[in-house]
Amino acid sequence: MFRRTKSETDTTVPAESQGKPGGKGRPTPSRKEAEAARKAAFKKPRNRKEASAIRREKVRTERAKMQTAMQTGDDRYLPAADKGPVRRFARDYVDARYSVMEFALPVLLVVSLIGVVFSPQFPWLAGMVNLLFLFMILLIAADWFLLTSGLKKQVGIKFPKESTKGIGFYAVRRTMQMRRWRLPKPMVKRGEKPS
Repeated sequence: MFRRTKSETDTTVPAESQGKPGGKGRPTPSRKEAEAARKAAFKKPRNRKEASAIRREKVRTERAKMQTAMQTGDDRYLPAADKGPVRRFARDYVDARYSVMEFALPVLLVVSLIGVVFSPQFPWLAGMVNLLFLFMILLIAADWFLLTSGLKKQVGIKFPKESTKGIGFYAVRRTMQMRRWRLPKPMVKRGEKPS
């Protein structure tokens, strides 16, 4: 009696107007997109404490990557001062050679200790210590000159378009460290030609 006829109920709605009123008006995101959005929302800091915790975690992660890079020589995570093919070549050039500067500090330390301990008993030893100091300084100066001039020449051949500014001091600073304590770690053996 109160039933509707088929003609009354069959009202076709055009495709563009279908959907609930007040619907989202955009396609449903895929599962991958939804998970990515959820993770991003989860990482958003809700307050200052969470923001500082996230920042600390990020710094810790970057530091861990940098420490690994110092051991493996991975250029992506090295500090800015060590990045680039020219710096890599300079490190290899330094690590492949024997250098007076590498052993200068330990030798000078031993010589000065000998002078302090034995000079009161042997007055002539003070003059010998001074001569040894002078000799070491001359050797360091010669080694410094040979290292920097040789390195700049090789960099000019291998990287003609690259600047050599600061490369000499970078190499000298590395040379003054004992090989086993150098960072980034040496990637070539003594006497091996740097690539």
